[in-house]
Amino acid sequence: MNDYERGQAQFRKMVGDDRIDALRERFKSVCPDFETEVVTVVGGRIWTRSGIDLKTRSLCSICVLAALGRDNALKLNLEMALNNGASLREIFEALFQVAAYAGFPAAWDALVMLEAVLDERDGAA
Repeated sequence: MNDYERGQAQFRKMVGDDRIDALRERFKSVCPDFETEVVTVVGGRIWTRSGIDLKTRSLCSICVLAALGRDNALKLNLEMALNNGASLREIFEALFQVAAYAGFPAAWDALVMLEAVLDERDGAA
């Protein structure tokens, strides 16, 4: 299995069978090569590393993305964190780390995004 195939399988686990095709199409829509690189590098090389578990990797990703204000990726990673077993309490604690080191406005924006993710999940249920 090459890195692209590993990435597809990894993202499928984290976003679900019902959403993987839409996510990949979203990445491809403007620049097809972007999808290839995201799936290969991020999914196939980074998310499949063995050093930390997926929940921890998700919490780290949330902190970095919130601190950088990367809303699209933050939304996806909040969804994946919940799918990777992170509890709301763990996500809240991660966002307190963001507040301490990147500022309360960054944490607030992330909490607003989390609220939207939770509302979407409730609406889909």
